[in-house]
Amino acid sequence: MKFETPTALHDLSATELLRQYARGALSPVEVTRALIAHVERWEPHLKATYAFDPDGALAMARASEARWRRGEARALDGVPVMIKENIATRGVPTPLGTAATELVPAEDDSPPAARLREAGAVFLGKTTMPDYGMLSSGLSSFHPLTRNPWDLRKNPGGSSAGAGAGVAAGYGPLHLGTDIGGSVRLPAGWCGIVALKPSLGRIPIDPPYPARVAGPMTRSVTDAALMMGPLSRPDARDHMSLPWQDLAWLDLDRDLKGLRLGLHLEAGWGQPVDPEVRAAVEAAARAFEAAGAHVEPLAPWCDRGMIEGVDRFWRTRFWVEMRKLPAERRERILPFVRAWAEGGAGWSGEDLYEAYSQTLVLRKATVDATQPYDYVLSPTAPMAAFEAELPCPTNDVRRPFEHIAFTLPYNMSEQPAISINAGYTAEGLPIGLQIAGRRFDDLGVLRMARAWERLRPAQRPWPQPPA
Repeated sequence: MKFETPTALHDLSATELLRQYARGALSPVEVTRALIAHVERWEPHLKATYAFDPDGALAMARASEARWRRGEARALDGVPVMIKENIATRGVPTPLGTAATELVPAEDDSPPAARLREAGAVFLGKTTMPDYGMLSSGLSSFHPLTRNPWDLRKNPGGSSAGAGAGVAAGYGPLHLGTDIGGSVRLPAGWCGIVALKPSLGRIPIDPPYPARVAGPMTRSVTDAALMMGPLSRPDARDHMSLPWQDLAWLDLDRDLKGLRLGLHLEAGWGQPVDPEVRAAVEAAARAFEAAGAHVEPLAPWCDRGMIEGVDRFWRTRFWVEMRKLPAERRERILPFVRAWAEGGAGWSGEDLYEAYSQTLVLRKATVDATQPYDYVLSPTAPMAAFEAELPCPTNDVRRPFEHIAFTLPYNMSEQPAISINAGYTAEGLPIGLQIAGRRFDDLGVLRMARAWERLRPAQRPWPQPPA
């Protein structure tokens, strides 16, 4: 695979596009046409899109161009965006990554999509995900297999699989994913991009559910922050959303001196951290220390009983929903996901209560362990990207979550956490650094990630489509 210096329109950031639109140096229609052509070059190899809509995108781009000419530009006017397919957009079915879903066009935009539309973003289409978002993989019974643009033999991660691959491949500067156990951060780590899992409720979502959030996925921290302004606007459909705050999302500068950082390298369960991943995270910690922060080792606070409880609860929840489907549709679900859900059958009410209680135990343990620190540094995942055809790194339905030991705790605790590239393996695969903060400190987490962008070594060029 070849690599090129980023000079093409598809490599421009959202902030740069807005600057060029304001100057009249570029037009939304010109940029949208370039993005469409670029996606069409990549898609035969990546398979990262669903409901790709060049005609609809060009119509939105023309409307944006007219607003710029009238001096009525909005916050994201003319900036291309792609949206994970489980985030409803008006008129487009939401298959949830599975062939078991009946394809009915959505009646309305979900809250995050509505905010992006109101901000003038140009919708290029949707991105892929695995069945019901239950895998950290690009494997799906509905979508073709999504691959990692850094190495087409590898997995982009999931469940925001197409978004992770699409950002790295240049499918527009702004992407939107969802995360309930690591589903924006894991693809970010394995695809070398930026993804923020905000505090629960910071971005209104529908349907809301404990631990489930929507989050920006971009090539830069500034672009992620740019998305947060519109995305965090209120929407009454999310009864779990936070009160709206007029935060200065683009005020990303901060002094690192005196900050107390925890360095979390042992999760307490799950797969061991690969030596190359550990080395990259330790190097990041040393850079923060050299910039004036105090870094302290942070002992594991989780154990296997916690994840087994979460796993059992999730299995049972999904089993209850799955058995409502007609048998013929149930059989269309990816066999790995179906077998995993069947492990939730037959538990007693007492068993399920004990399992759910472990989500609260994990929540308390995470808050207690991280509260003494301003921020916590860790790997995003214990390993680099794995084989594209696998549903998860273990390929074991009995233990499918061994790779989420660093990401899952912050979903349970509702704390913000971001993944940003920390370096590369000897094979040239990206390595994710996770930075987590206290609950509600989403802006602080973005500022820490921006500081790391400035501290880290030069990044490798983004992958380009095979010749």
